[in-house]
Amino acid sequence: MKAVAIVDGEHYPPVVRDAIAGVPHEVVVAVLVGGTEKLREDAGGYGVPLADDVESAIERFGAELVLDLSDEPVLGPIERFHLASRVLARGVPYEGADFRLDPPAFGAFELPSIAVVGTGKRVGKTAVTGHLARLLSPERRVVVVAMGRGGPAEPETIHVRPTVVSLVELSRTGRHAASDHLETAALVGVETVGCRRCGGGLAGDVVTSNVAEGARIAVELGPDLVVFDGSGAAFPPVAVDRRIVVVGGHQDPAVAAGYLNTYRLLLADLVLVTMAEPGSGWEATRDAVRRVARPGAEVIATVLRPRPAEAISGRSVAYFCTAPGEAHEILADHLAREHGADVVHVSGNLADRAALRDELSTLTADVFLVELKAAAVDLVAESALECGAHVVLAANDVLPLPGEPELDETLLEMARMPV
Repeated sequence: MKAVAIVDGEHYPPVVRDAIAGVPHEVVVAVLVGGTEKLREDAGGYGVPLADDVESAIERFGAELVLDLSDEPVLGPIERFHLASRVLARGVPYEGADFRLDPPAFGAFELPSIAVVGTGKRVGKTAVTGHLARLLSPERRVVVVAMGRGGPAEPETIHVRPTVVSLVELSRTGRHAASDHLETAALVGVETVGCRRCGGGLAGDVVTSNVAEGARIAVELGPDLVVFDGSGAAFPPVAVDRRIVVVGGHQDPAVAAGYLNTYRLLLADLVLVTMAEPGSGWEATRDAVRRVARPGAEVIATVLRPRPAEAISGRSVAYFCTAPGEAHEILADHLAREHGADVVHVSGNLADRAALRDELSTLTADVFLVELKAAAVDLVAESALECGAHVVLAANDVLPLPGEPELDETLLEMARMPV
């Protein structure tokens, strides 16, 4: 393979020349990334041309691999992940002494498409997918292909909006009735194709998935636009026209913008920082994201606010979600102010079944308002049926903070851009 060698001045050049001659690749160019300790004037060069940076080296010499022959202190772990992200964003593998990182493989896709990808689990990615589909569906036919860890063994197309009753019936058969494709179908009303995946790599690849088959099914449905909903930090393995990367404002900046999340951000056409609640430290996360995101990609800070699927005004409401505890008062206030609810309880324990069971054992309310996540159906909905409470599903609106760019117009413009 034609390779770019990453070299540093902490190695004596003759040692590097011998290493280049001995590797099982055709090293055609080198990039000097720093260090001067052993760069004697009479030591000679590296036997190959030097390029200014790895991007120009890949482009000019048609490199198929980047081979890292450097070491600490010039490139430590943080710097290496950053360099690896830049290399992977060019679609090229990055290899070193005891590692190899490959960019995820994206299969060709023939229709206009947008992917929504997260920098981790519970960052609001499916809320963004739902918001996008809801926004675009009045003017075009939208199909959502959702990839989840609890998805069906064979891709499943949902044509009719699921109800709470149908979801409970599905759960009683042993299925995961809160899978992302069911959530989007129930709360947005567009056709969805549910897929599954297992495993997630550092760069977002998956070990197995049936998304390629789901993508073919989406094409057969004849939509104007397909939205691919990622899973956790995994990419849908499809070559799309645009990508939205969703970052949780509560995430550690070093994680949200570092490691191979840098790679994800370098592929983003738009970055949404969600859960940008007061006091959460979201500003540091946003600033870290801006430093590494692809040039030209807009970064918008947002919050998530519950949207009940039915009227709940004047009723006592228990709200079940996955939001952290510090946001519960804000969410309760929103439900009271915007939807007239008498909020008697907010739970963030949908993903903690033991804690959720304890809450449900003593809770009374007219309405159980629930996000369609985790144990929403098999625990919350079943408990409501036992105690006579009414179950209402809750979507999430994605709202930009005051002073931020207009989110909906940005999304509409992205969908209208030529491919």
